[in-house]
Amino acid sequence: MSIKVLVPLAGEFEEIEAVSIIDVLRRAEIEVVVASLNAVMLVKGANGISIEADVEVRDVNADELDMIVLPGGWGGTHALADDKNVQNLLREMDAKGKNIGAICAAPFALNKAGVLKEKYTCYPSVEEEIKKEGYMGDKMMVVEDANVMTSRGPATAICFALAIVKKLKGQERYDAIKSGLLANYCN
Repeated sequence: MSIKVLVPLAGEFEEIEAVSIIDVLRRAEIEVVVASLNAVMLVKGANGISIEADVEVRDVNADELDMIVLPGGWGGTHALADDKNVQNLLREMDAKGKNIGAICAAPFALNKAGVLKEKYTCYPSVEEEIKKEGYMGDKMMVVEDANVMTSRGPATAICFALAIVKKLKGQERYDAIKSGLLANYCN
């Protein structure tokens, strides 16, 4: 049985984060499904780079997923936080104890869904939009609390994706992918 991860994209998403997550997970032979919030499958990021989605998020079933991972970018994050399908998926995944991830501004969308745990990190200043309690700042590139993983921003995206690989595929696969990427800076 393959491991399946959903990466929902909304207009103005942060391209480095989305591509790093999708690429690193696929290198680890994790099935990544990219979802659009609507019928427009070509989603344009914050810096004008477009990525083609595989499905609409409304057609995704939480029972078929092992994890959902949200890339940041303020425009995309606000759209993810306002999308009822994404918010319902986040709540359903959390209720089932399934893994959830968010990077950069995207922990804001987790907080809106009520699934963000006590300890988290995010892009500096975004914590003011979320809650200040439990914010770990730059103490770690990736913070894990229960079933939720968060990370800081574009420069931590590869380390975040590697941490997801470690969680879903184990230390050996993590070490192999990390070595191949020359990502010695990831702890």
